[in-house]
Amino acid sequence: MNYNIIFFSPDYLIKIIVMTTTTDTSGRLCNQIIRNLAVSFIAKKHNLNVTYSNYYLISSQLGIKLFNMGTQIYSDMKELNNSNFFDIYNTDNITYNLNPNNSYFQTKEIISMIYDYLHSNIIKSNIIEKNKFKERYNNNNDLFIHIRLGDIAHFNPGVDYYLKAIKYIKELTNFDHIYITSDTLTHDIIKKIIEEYPQANLIDYNEVETIQFGSTCKNIILSHGSFSAIIGILSFYSNVYYPKIEKDKIWYGVDMFSIKGWTEL
Repeated sequence: MNYNIIFFSPDYLIKIIVMTTTTDTSGRLCNQIIRNLAVSFIAKKHNLNVTYSNYYLISSQLGIKLFNMGTQIYSDMKELNNSNFFDIYNTDNITYNLNPNNSYFQTKEIISMIYDYLHSNIIKSNIIEKNKFKERYNNNNDLFIHIRLGDIAHFNPGVDYYLKAIKYIKELTNFDHIYITSDTLTHDIIKKIIEEYPQANLIDYNEVETIQFGSTCKNIILSHGSFSAIIGILSFYSNVYYPKIEKDKIWYGVDMFSIKGWTEL
């Protein structure tokens, strides 16, 4: 947590000011990307001084620029959440720091704002330039499958979804290579896909490399959650497919997948 400590004389009282920060927060990398972007939009509008979680990975490695030149730090704090995001963003002036760490900012309206920003010419070009697999953009006919399992494997849409999606894409456009990534590469779902498609390649990159490689593939089958959503959002030249939402398997912000041009299967 970041603090400015101001001493008041002659009483020697200490006032602790908690700056606007996203570093004291839950959620993995892609939850942090979405939250950081939401805060960055407001910080730029209102010149707020902000410290961001995983700033180096997000800005320097992925190329997602976050506003970090703000100078304003206030003594008061206000919670930033899904409900008041646009009220605060659109107000003429604010006189408080923000605490965004209890919300995920995955509403349709905020995700749309994030999508438009990431697809703007300058930001898109920077993301592409930072991608270590950038020569693959618009230069392959491969299929990438992200399968979210791990601690929420029970929410996964199931192997039938992936097999159906593969078959659909094969009949529609075909593909050259299949790449599969997951947080649990030994899971039965993956074994069953390999049985049907033994030519499939399992890849085990780190988080940044997985996003970068996946987003360059021509066809992408998403799973669920923010990691899948960010792969899809950063896939500038891809055909993106995602699972139909099942009410008993909702654990994430479903509006992350409300992207025009994506195909629900």
